[in-house]
Amino acid sequence: MGYSVGQVSGFAGVTVRTLHHYDAIGLLSPSGRSTAGHRRYDDADLDRLQQILFYRELGFPLEEVAVLLDDPHADPQAHLRRQHALLTERIGELKRMAAAVEHAMEAKKMGINLTPEEKFEVFGDKDPERYAEESARRWGGTHSHELAQARAAGYTKDDWQRMKDEVDVWGAAYADLMEEGLTPESEEAMDLAEAHRRHITTWFFECHPKTHAELAGMYVADENFHAFYDSIHPGLPEHLHAAVRANAARLAP
Repeated sequence: MGYSVGQVSGFAGVTVRTLHHYDAIGLLSPSGRSTAGHRRYDDADLDRLQQILFYRELGFPLEEVAVLLDDPHADPQAHLRRQHALLTERIGELKRMAAAVEHAMEAKKMGINLTPEEKFEVFGDKDPERYAEESARRWGGTHSHELAQARAAGYTKDDWQRMKDEVDVWGAAYADLMEEGLTPESEEAMDLAEAHRRHITTWFFECHPKTHAELAGMYVADENFHAFYDSIHPGLPEHLHAAVRANAARLAP
């Protein structure tokens, strides 16, 4: 007996009007009729409807869907392979879009509200928003993280520029130290580690030596932080991590 247009509408989540339209344009004509002349769809019709809806979801116009489905050289497996590839690509795009939205949300939480032009002007390829996600994951909900967010929310473009200038000067000094072959336990390395801790205290939150040592673990473990410090000088993340720990031990009561 097959399925009525109402049943198919319920199965597929499309309106009866849509099914009538598909029939009118020859895209999906039911294989049978009831004794009263009503449309009756069989399993093959439902398979074709599924293919139509897949292609429509992927943005294909009805005319192109008809050409694809009526191609005498195509088989159902070919359609499924094409749709799988297109859906996989769409999923990848949606994941990238979702990541971009999450990135923007986190940037708002961190108070980084510069325009795109200002971000590129100030930070270039070292946008601080790249490091917000890992910081929030590890420290979100803590008093220190909340204080950092509150401070950052009030910073202007000039503030971020001054912050970046401080980091650049510090980075150049640390790179020179490593070129000289000084160890993380040297006074010079520990002094730069202490300058790093004071920078965090000045701009974000009161960073105690023990907290600083915990933070330094991210410079080695997290790929974004590691890439940032490694771009200053190869091996700097590991060197700084050790210097921070040595400085924390030096400052311990």
